[in-house]
Amino acid sequence: MSIKEHLETLLNPMLEEGRLFIVNILIKPSRTSQKVSILVDSDEGITIQECTSISRRLAKQLEELDLFADAYTLEVSSPGLDQPLTLVRQYRKNLGRNIKVTLKSGDIVTGQLTDVQEEQITLQLPEPKKKPKVAIEPSELIKTISLEDISKAMIEISFK
Repeated sequence: MSIKEHLETLLNPMLEEGRLFIVNILIKPSRTSQKVSILVDSDEGITIQECTSISRRLAKQLEELDLFADAYTLEVSSPGLDQPLTLVRQYRKNLGRNIKVTLKSGDIVTGQLTDVQEEQITLQLPEPKKKPKVAIEPSELIKTISLEDISKAMIEISFK
């Protein structure tokens, strides 16, 4: 079992019966120690207190198991707005928000996330800024994208 899999096994009982979920586990080695970053979220968002509780419980278990031979730093946090959406639950949590999707083809699509299915998302594209010569049908402003075709999806931050 890899360290990442071992961490997932240790974390699962702490995830409050599926209310919380693991977004990502990153292990970054450096010269002096390793940084273990665990991103956890929920459909309603996660509090600092919940992250702290998970961190303390996990740290205690890691010390008992001596999972890391060398020094390490443990960080449990929620994914920030600078983190890409990777899980279907993250897309569902962000329904109604504007997102920027980079496709594997290199194309970029920006729009409001209006629907999320297990294998695809739907975006409401913005109206063109200039009035087009030919009228645009409302259906042309709806784009369905397969999750397999997505290279990266980021929440668009609006300062309005």
